[in-house]
Amino acid sequence: MKPTKRLFSIAIAALLASAAVQAQTALDDVLKSKTLKVAIPTDSAPYGYVGTDLKPIGLDIDMANYIGKKLGVAVELVPVTSANRIPALQTRKADLVISTLGKNAEREKVIDFTIAYSPFFQAVFGPKTLPAKSFADLAGKSVGVTRGAMEDHELGKVAPPSTDTKRFEDNNATIAAFVSGQVQFVALGASVAGNMMAKNPQLDSEYKLLLKDSPNFIGVAKGEDKLRTRVNEIIAEAKKNGDIDTMAKKWLGRPAGDLPL
Repeated sequence: MKPTKRLFSIAIAALLASAAVQAQTALDDVLKSKTLKVAIPTDSAPYGYVGTDLKPIGLDIDMANYIGKKLGVAVELVPVTSANRIPALQTRKADLVISTLGKNAEREKVIDFTIAYSPFFQAVFGPKTLPAKSFADLAGKSVGVTRGAMEDHELGKVAPPSTDTKRFEDNNATIAAFVSGQVQFVALGASVAGNMMAKNPQLDSEYKLLLKDSPNFIGVAKGEDKLRTRVNEIIAEAKKNGDIDTMAKKWLGRPAGDLPL
């Protein structure tokens, strides 16, 4: 090999090695700064919402603090919406996203995921007086959904073209639209919908159609395998010792059960 070509090859190899090292800095940065920045929801009870003391509480917040404790670092909570939680990870405003995050092929192109840590499913809900036995019954009807949420993606796959899908910026706005009658149906995570129905019994609403059974995963920046592996170890141990089930019982009223890897 000619000297020039060899030098060029060495330079390319060095750049690739540098990129690989740089792509693996998240865990080291967290341990060095002694702070773990976690993107969390504040509008998705019981996973993440604002308590009476105006501080975030919920299963996702407990999980964030649990991981921080296992890493031996402080936790900085970063409130996000469904629409900006992945950008928060990509722009390094957060080290992890623990925000009722479902895994799909589209998201796997831009971020990585840990193993699942809690159960979750999405569905369409509506008043008992308005029948919806299949997705075809949504034709010509209005459905509220949170922009960028898993429900938004899944509804788009099955709703008839004539469905009037109205998108809102967060779960609170989506729920408010349904409660006020701006939309006839609403697509939400089951636990969020359950909380909505408990607070608004006058709506006399119910579960209508299953969109997707989608456990929650923790989002990690693409290529940050060291951090992802360490968080996976923490989750796996929490499953084994019962801590995952304890959190699920506290916030969901039932154990987490079998969760996918």
